[in-house]
Amino acid sequence: MATNGTLLFRRRSARFFLLVAALSALNEASGAEQVPLVLWTSGGTPPPPQAPPPAGHIVGQQQLTSYLQTALSQGPRNVVLFLQDKMSIEDFTMYGGVFGNKQDTVFPNLEGALMSSSSPLVLPAVSWPASNAVIGQLQDQLDTSPLYMDPEMLGQLRLNASSPALLVFRLPYGVGADLMSAQEVLRGNDEVIGQVMSAMKTQAVPYAAIYTALKPSREAGSLSVEAGSFSVEAGLGSGRSLLQARGGYQERERETERQRRIKEKAVPYAPVEFKEGEDTCILLWAKGLSVSILRSGRWEDHDLTPSTFGEAVSPKLHGSSCDKSKAKLVLNYENVLGHRSFKLIFSMSQRLYKVSARRWFTLDSVQLEYDGTTAKFNGSRGVYAPAEYSFRCESLSSFRWPLLVPHAATDPANQWRLSFDDFQIQGFNVTGGDFSYASDCAGFFSPGIWMGLMTSLLLLLVLTYGLHMIMQLHTMDRFDDPKGPAISVPQTE
Repeated sequence: MATNGTLLFRRRSARFFLLVAALSALNEASGAEQVPLVLWTSGGTPPPPQAPPPAGHIVGQQQLTSYLQTALSQGPRNVVLFLQDKMSIEDFTMYGGVFGNKQDTVFPNLEGALMSSSSPLVLPAVSWPASNAVIGQLQDQLDTSPLYMDPEMLGQLRLNASSPALLVFRLPYGVGADLMSAQEVLRGNDEVIGQVMSAMKTQAVPYAAIYTALKPSREAGSLSVEAGSFSVEAGLGSGRSLLQARGGYQERERETERQRRIKEKAVPYAPVEFKEGEDTCILLWAKGLSVSILRSGRWEDHDLTPSTFGEAVSPKLHGSSCDKSKAKLVLNYENVLGHRSFKLIFSMSQRLYKVSARRWFTLDSVQLEYDGTTAKFNGSRGVYAPAEYSFRCESLSSFRWPLLVPHAATDPANQWRLSFDDFQIQGFNVTGGDFSYASDCAGFFSPGIWMGLMTSLLLLLVLTYGLHMIMQLHTMDRFDDPKGPAISVPQTE
């Protein structure tokens, strides 16, 4: 009876966690943007139960780190992270069937996982900067690099319960007239979660799973407005009016999301541009630019994107210079991670290489200068392009498949992390203020392609040798008659 009662309680808790999370979000008065985070375990030693935060409380990065440390200290060391592009608590209230219509839910696999888990953890409101840093936090706690995977690739991987692994599955999110509806996208994401859990079950390895997002899918302003209308109409006896057609809640949300996507598809902000006289000689652009420093065993992050790029942003470039063979771009900041003076310096050079008979430019180094200290990262081995081109890379960092490496083992750069998203730079032969043709960091001939070509060539050589040996065979022109005398073949023939 005790076991049945515990199971019934767990099922009821998992079934109504979305409703409780929604009420917690509606009670939030600060209006900050948050994303939900769900954690559960499968097998192994269950982690100690953790009390969820009080209603209306927003979990920050430090508190999220504490939750993850507690969950991973005794629990499984294999972690599966489902990282969705955007997600808000309204996605659960609208599509999770929290008002009794469970047949309409788009999260059957997620709810099943929470029901079967011995210690699920639901955080309704996590600040989205903290959720952005969850990969780095897990990487530090597990002491392993993340593996970005697809469900089909999981069957080719062999996991071990004794060695940690961090598997990251990116999930899409999008609504609008030209895209799939949010309900269809979330249902597809839940199916991906089900496929991954089935594949993990076949390997019989205990694991911990986390489901969260990078950014909220709804604006905080619309949330507070809808929350106010909910409380007013609830007083009039219409508690479900938040999800019903009065005023067109879902239509308004879709229209808001459509307008947001229109803004995102608009022309992106201009790159950082340094001019020598009237001519532009250096261009720099990135979708995201952040730095991190290691203090007291924890990484402290700072986003430099808002102070570097944007329509009304004019970064300070004093100290920059350029000529035909050298180029230096200096970005000056103030009050970055406790440092009053902070500089980010890109040093580039170009020269003629006789082997290729053309000129190439390289990003020799990226330096951080702060309060009289210099941290230097070398980039010449991974960041280069023909002198007439620009260089572009989807992800340029010093810690995740690094193309920027510390100058020396004792260099202060070992205490720093640099990360650029959708990075592009050009220091020479800039014409018209626009980037030239981009040389991408992902080369055409990857190691896998070279391996396939070499294997094919080896098999072709073996086949050619076999055909050559077969063609050398000759049929005998004389045959022995078993009824007659034996044929004598002279040695001279």
